[in-house]
Amino acid sequence: MAKTDEYAWMDATTLAELVSDKEVKPIELVDAAIERVERLNPTLNAVITPMYDIAREKAQAELPKGHFTGVPFLLKDILATYAGVPMAWGSAFTKDYVPDRDSELVVRQKRAGLITIGKTNTPEYGILPTTEPHAFGPCRNPWNTERTTGGSSGGSSAAVAAGIVPMAHANDGGGSIRIPASCCGLFGLKPTRARNPMGPAVGDVMGGLAVEHCVSRSVRDSAALLDATSGPDIGDPYWAPPPERPYLEEVGTPPRQLRIGFTTKSNTGSPVHEDCVKAVLDAAKLCEELGHQVEEFNPDIDGQAMVGPFITVWSAGCAWTVDGMALITGKEPTEDQFEILTWALYNMGREQSASAYLMAVTALQALSRQVAHMFIDFDIWLTPTLAEPPVPLGTFESPHDNPIYGLMRSADFLPFTPICNITGQPAMNVPLCWNEEGLPVGAHFIAHFGDEATLFRLASQLEEARPWADRRPPVSA
Repeated sequence: MAKTDEYAWMDATTLAELVSDKEVKPIELVDAAIERVERLNPTLNAVITPMYDIAREKAQAELPKGHFTGVPFLLKDILATYAGVPMAWGSAFTKDYVPDRDSELVVRQKRAGLITIGKTNTPEYGILPTTEPHAFGPCRNPWNTERTTGGSSGGSSAAVAAGIVPMAHANDGGGSIRIPASCCGLFGLKPTRARNPMGPAVGDVMGGLAVEHCVSRSVRDSAALLDATSGPDIGDPYWAPPPERPYLEEVGTPPRQLRIGFTTKSNTGSPVHEDCVKAVLDAAKLCEELGHQVEEFNPDIDGQAMVGPFITVWSAGCAWTVDGMALITGKEPTEDQFEILTWALYNMGREQSASAYLMAVTALQALSRQVAHMFIDFDIWLTPTLAEPPVPLGTFESPHDNPIYGLMRSADFLPFTPICNITGQPAMNVPLCWNEEGLPVGAHFIAHFGDEATLFRLASQLEEARPWADRRPPVSA
């Protein structure tokens, strides 16, 4: 089997089937993926920590019998820990931190037979929706290397889009699975809150804003991985409602006629680029052609009222992360070890009162109830994933005289995705459209709390109606 292009565009399920049928050995797949990292990473800067020796050793040993036995994989360098491998969180402050145990998610990824070949680039502490950490340099979009990959799972998304691996670990606290999936032309599902475990180090992150999963090229890979990793861990503070059956069984099962409401308007009042409007209108038309009931729906949500409480919780999360890592590493945080925005957000979080934090949580919970009532009349809410196509690198850089500029600029870029982190609902980016510049522009589908099944059914229907797997970015050969 060829070590490059023949492997590069198969999905993980197909590769695992080849391994199972003994048509290819895991070490061949690992070497092929490593070869592509070595060839493409100088341009993309998607992989920051190679794990080649570990991967080759595992590939030549007896592997667990799972859905993805022998398939190369990449781990995002935030949250999920791999014992003995550095986890920098995109920061100079923590670049030498080496965890001594696997996260439960990584335990389950290994049990599924995946072989991790490296760790991927992220923004510092996952704060921004672009992957341009000063500590490791910018990750570049394989569709246009002057544009953002999105963030914070930008390195994972660039690698999957370029055919280095068929899917990669990602997590999402404000859109960090769906944003880079949109920017890089991938399928990206944010699961329901607590669908995947966060332990054993933490019970949840920022009151449940963050969730773990992946970005992938195929819908079935995402479904099968969620089957392999989801479910409560011992000691979890809460968990998502269990599915009626495996998610992989939903893929290819026709959805019933769905009631889909769509909007092209931002609830924060920020402008929405015409390419993003076109992507939603096109997706709505496709859904209607597939037999679903589709109507325009512009809910009365005060998005501006959401921004303040979200930033309060986000800044508290930044302070919690930095102080937590300081405690673990024994290092003292100083301004020179952080980016301008991170340091400003860290200090903002440390200055929050306990009352202000809980008031912010209350405000976000009130918004959650409002959004939940919207879904009495709809099965799916369709929005743009982002308010703009992939923007130029440097767009979110904060100047010294305005240290939180990048955060406020982010609010204009992503008025849609954070809603689902607040409510805990599952949502997905589906890569149905590319604009005239050849850049992917995603469509964002939101379902009821706990209802990934409907999303997987709809996604596989859309994937069959308008396949995207054959699209190749310029940086992929």
